[in-house]
Amino acid sequence: MKRRKRTEILIQGDSKLAEKFAESIIHNYECQEIISPQYGLTMVKMRESAKKSLFYIGEVLVTEAKVEINHCIGIGVVTGMQDELAKNLAIIDAAYKADLLEIEEWEPQLMEAEQQIMKARAKDQAEIFETKVNFETMDV
Repeated sequence: MKRRKRTEILIQGDSKLAEKFAESIIHNYECQEIISPQYGLTMVKMRESAKKSLFYIGEVLVTEAKVEINHCIGIGVVTGMQDELAKNLAIIDAAYKADLLEIEEWEPQLMEAEQQIMKARAKDQAEIFETKVNFETMDV
C-alpha cells in the first residue's frame, strides 16, 4: 500500500487504529523522537479551473512530528492541533521505512478501515441525493 493512501486511511478513519499500530511498535522497538509534535503553517494549493494554473488559496495549521526507528526516519503531518495523531503517523511511517515485521499484519486492517470509510461516504452521499431536486421535471 502506498504511503499517501495509508496516511489518508489512518487520518480519515478511526484514530484508535493509528494509536494501536504505534503502540505495537513502541513496545517492541526503540523509538527516538527527533522532533516532538509542533505546530506550523503550510500553504494550500488550488488549481484554477479556467486557466488550469496553480495558486495558493491560503494557509492551514498543521501538526508535524519526526521519529527514528532502526535508523529510518518517519514523518507525520496532520491538519489542526493533533499532537498524538501526528506522532503516531510518524511512528507508523518509520516502521514502514524500516520494513518491520508488524506491517504485514496491518495491511488487512487498513483495507477493512478503507471499506468502512467508503461505506460511510456512500451513506452520506445517499442522504444528500435524497434531498436533491431535479428542476427539469418540475412543472413551471
